[in-house]
Amino acid sequence: MEQASSPSGAPRVVSLIASATEIVHALGRGPAQIARSHECDWPADVLALPGLTRPKFKVEGSSRAIDQAVRALVEQGLAVYEVDAEALQALEPDVILTQDQCEVCAVSLADVERAVCAWVGSAPTVVSLRPHTMADIYADIRRIARALTCSPEGESLISDMQTRIAKVTAKVAGRDEPCLAFIEWIDPPMSGGHWMPELIDAAGGINLFGECGAQSPWITWDAVAAADPDVILVAPCGYDIPTTAREMRVLDDNAIWQGLRAVRQGRVFLADGNAFFNRPGPRLVESAEILAEILHPDVCNFGHRGREYVPYEGEHTPKRKKA
Repeated sequence: MEQASSPSGAPRVVSLIASATEIVHALGRGPAQIARSHECDWPADVLALPGLTRPKFKVEGSSRAIDQAVRALVEQGLAVYEVDAEALQALEPDVILTQDQCEVCAVSLADVERAVCAWVGSAPTVVSLRPHTMADIYADIRRIARALTCSPEGESLISDMQTRIAKVTAKVAGRDEPCLAFIEWIDPPMSGGHWMPELIDAAGGINLFGECGAQSPWITWDAVAAADPDVILVAPCGYDIPTTAREMRVLDDNAIWQGLRAVRQGRVFLADGNAFFNRPGPRLVESAEILAEILHPDVCNFGHRGREYVPYEGEHTPKRKKA
């Protein structure tokens, strides 16, 4: 593989996690990135970079099929993803970005350590991210910026994110707070933990499932019915809106789902969970804006409606009037 170069002597970076790739580009270090993971897809120009990872399971299956395949690998003590160790070494990166937060979401620190353990010569700096809260995400931005010799840009990015989220909170201050059920996986159902309760709170909502800083919890539709949410947002990790809409068909014959007040009143929304909510990077700001638009549509319009999220239209959903 032909070795890539980076501009102005900046450290040459390989990012093996999509959120880190987004951070690299938000820091202005995009030209220094020389390779990516198979999941790194934004900004679009990263698709021209060589991909060095691949999953060990079929990603085209249903929600339940993917869940079962991943569980089987994990229960056997096997890695969920593979790293092309030879290609990675040939690129001779200065910095490798990975994560040790979730073994089923992306290439892990252990995967990278296996890939570089036999390298001869100078070893790259490995920065492994483990974000569970917004504070962790800001700390990871600082660590990446430090590794890429652009600490001032890191502080500027953090300040911008905090300022924009504060503007969202100010917009909804003093209003009634709808109860929100955030669905991170459909079959079996999972809600959002980690930073999601913080974002829901910032957007003027009450989070019904999941704890700040804790792993995303498995839930049941019975539990959702008991909580009786005002609003439901479905944004599965790794799924865009069309994929999510297809996966929602599994609920067409689910009596509990069909009986939910939010479903009957047409207050269910589908969002791009691949781009937003589930990636701990700069676009969590847009995620907070999306939440505010959904929870407080009469006062919030950040330009996301109809693009990053859409109303769910199932068999029993009230038909919406055309504008």
